[in-house]
This record gives sequence, C-alpha cells and structure tokens, in this order.
Amino acid sequence: MALSYSLDIATSLSADQVARRLPVLPGDPEVTLGQLLQGVAVAEGTWLRVGATEPSPWSVVESDLGFAPTVWVVFRLDKETDTARQLDDVVRRTIAVLDEVPGDAVLHFDYEVVWLLRRGGELSLNDRDDIWTPQRLAAVGSRPHRRGTPSFA
Repeated sequence: MALSYSLDIATSLSADQVARRLPVLPGDPEVTLGQLLQGVAVAEGTWLRVGATEPSPWSVVESDLGFAPTVWVVFRLDKETDTARQLDDVVRRTIAVLDEVPGDAVLHFDYEVVWLLRRGGELSLNDRDDIWTPQRLAAVGSRPHRRGTPSFA
C-alpha cells in the first residue's frame, strides 16, 4: 500500500497554475508542467501529481471541512527511501504552495489524518508532535497559525 498525502485546495487558479507554483527543492530533477500534471518523481523519490478536482455528488472535504476543492496535489512517498525526509519535503512544498495559491486548503493522509488546514485565511496545524516535528514547524516559520485541526468524520 502506498503512503499518499493529498493537498486539496479550493482556489480560482487552474491545476496548471497551481503546478507552476510548486517549488523546486534541492535534489529535484528538472520537470515540465506536463510531467507535473501526469505524475513525476522528484527529490527523495517522492512522486507527485497535480490535477483538477472532478465534481462529485459527495466530497469528504466539503462535508467535513466546509469547502469544495477545485485542485489537488498528490504526494506518494517512496517506501524504499527515508519517509521522514520525504514528509519534510511534502510540508515544505505545501507551505510554499499556500504562500502562492489563495483559498481554503487541507493537507491530509488518505482522508484519515488532517495535517494542516487553511480555512478563511487562518492556518491550523495538527496538534500531534510526531507530525509537526521541530524541523517541520521550522518550515512554517513565522506565519501565523494555531495548533489543533478538525478531523474527518
């Protein structure tokens, strides 16, 4: 079973525009917009892909968190590589995207654990210290945030 983390965003930007705002991290290969939209391996072996959310008669994000995502970014971890470092990169990429992309957003593990939530411009981080290690909190920097996030029902 793959370890997948998703960043769901309700934004006026298109998937192409969000993909263009994904940061390049040390160790990343050169990737094209097309590769980001089809799926590509980046630093540490993490596979990522950006896409537009298809309308759905049900949406866990909408029903449980109160907003309808329009774009998603999927991060699939390489289980043969250091997953903690990959998760550090997931957090760095997510924070960088949130700095560039307006709208409500949630980073979650397989609709089970909410890592972070931005709703109405307010950022909240899961209160679990095993998720938000000092290194990952450092990626958040001085951005205003609080600890504690809602969960999926």
